[in-house]
Amino acid sequence: MRLKLVILALLLLTPLARAVDPTWTHAFPPFRIAGNLYYVGSEELAAFLITTPQGNILVNSNLTSSPAQLRHSVEKLGFRWSDTKVLLISHAHSDHAAGSAAILQQTHAKYEVMDGDIPAIESGGRSDFALGKQKQYQYPAAHADRILHDGDTVSLGGTVLTAHKTAGHTKGCTTWTMDVTEAGKTLHVVIIGSPNVLSSYKLINNKAYPQIADDFRHQFELLRALPCDIFLGAHASYFDLKQKYTRLQSGDKNAFIDPAGYKAFVAEKQRDFESALEKQTRKN
Repeated sequence: MRLKLVILALLLLTPLARAVDPTWTHAFPPFRIAGNLYYVGSEELAAFLITTPQGNILVNSNLTSSPAQLRHSVEKLGFRWSDTKVLLISHAHSDHAAGSAAILQQTHAKYEVMDGDIPAIESGGRSDFALGKQKQYQYPAAHADRILHDGDTVSLGGTVLTAHKTAGHTKGCTTWTMDVTEAGKTLHVVIIGSPNVLSSYKLINNKAYPQIADDFRHQFELLRALPCDIFLGAHASYFDLKQKYTRLQSGDKNAFIDPAGYKAFVAEKQRDFESALEKQTRKN
């Protein structure tokens, strides 16, 4: 009983022990989604590898503890970790960008980040408008080699990704799109950054982020307009990774083709935003 009480006390005193969901670190089998696009993330924190003849692109670095898991997944697929030439992120929160400094040191990749997230990345999350003062959300700072703007492209070895600024969740939250070829067909891929409104977010009279509500509105307008065949995102739960992976392993080659799921997810998140905005409007 005494040992249990000591363990409980330590957990209560450790912010990270409370903050990190176990699914964020549980390993998940790496696999090819379609074309030259692979999944290399954990059970919940998504990360994607795009392979090209001139090296590879990694989308999301995840937690400070994640680089070893990401490297293992990349190498299990038969690719070299040192061939990671470009590192991208969905947004500058610690669950998607905290591992960047280590990955950059290990691979010497070029780090390309959306303009609105540059201050957070280069301050290790400390300048984030909502979470920056909380130590559990701070992480090793990293230097961005290229500042991206809405509509910019990232090209390597014949593969092109387009960066769409879908701010709101962070000031530089980014949704990535690309085309892949599978069985002779061109498929449109959308990797959503995050449309989530955290409970701590002030959507009205936010001095640190005055245009937050307008940015969320713009995000949903943009997401609704994007053509999507393969729906992916920063969190595996966005796009039902487990269920689709099971279908894929059972022989369903179209398991990840889900335009209807994409539209439903965007619509649901827009309703969540509008509900949060309405509640805050009533209180003000």
